[in-house]
Amino acid sequence: MNEIVPGVFHWTAMHPHIKTDVSSYYLQEERVLIDPMKPPEGLDAFDRTAAPAHILMTNRHHWRQSGAFVDAFGCTVHCNRAGMHEFTRGERVEPYEAGDELPGGVVACAVGAICPDESALFIPRRRALACADGLVRMNGEPGFVPDKLMGDDPGEVKRGLREAYARLAELDVENLLLAHGDPVIGGGREVLERIGSGD
Repeated sequence: MNEIVPGVFHWTAMHPHIKTDVSSYYLQEERVLIDPMKPPEGLDAFDRTAAPAHILMTNRHHWRQSGAFVDAFGCTVHCNRAGMHEFTRGERVEPYEAGDELPGGVVACAVGAICPDESALFIPRRRALACADGLVRMNGEPGFVPDKLMGDDPGEVKRGLREAYARLAELDVENLLLAHGDPVIGGGREVLERIGSGD
């Protein structure tokens, strides 16, 4: 686990289903995990006196290893309401809507386009935006996932994503916490503006 900006920790771990490393985040003072996998150090990496209390998912596919955190720490889990149909095996998940203020002062923002529950999570205190699958960083610069992962009409999906990220560029964003690929520390708004404009 690495502290990438004060109070925000990042780590990667191999996702067992997609067989690639994915990124997870912990907002320490807020006691909020975002899209968590267990860190390489295991759950002992977390101070038991200020253990995680909440899990925020940027979309329904990012349950990942949330169950381990629920079992160990009693975390509450939050997912966009449009993705709640995914949880049919007794997972305790609370729905949120775009515009809701979530634990830690995090604000849920609509993205959609790639799937109805695709969300971004704005963390004003950290000037950070957590992004799900619509914006990734696989080989250097942040961008979109390959067309083959965008369904039957990649052009329409990209149009919707550009519109969403152009709106999100109006927020006071300095850092991008990406679920797939390394975070962007500094210049986050400029990245959103570039993606939103189609450059």
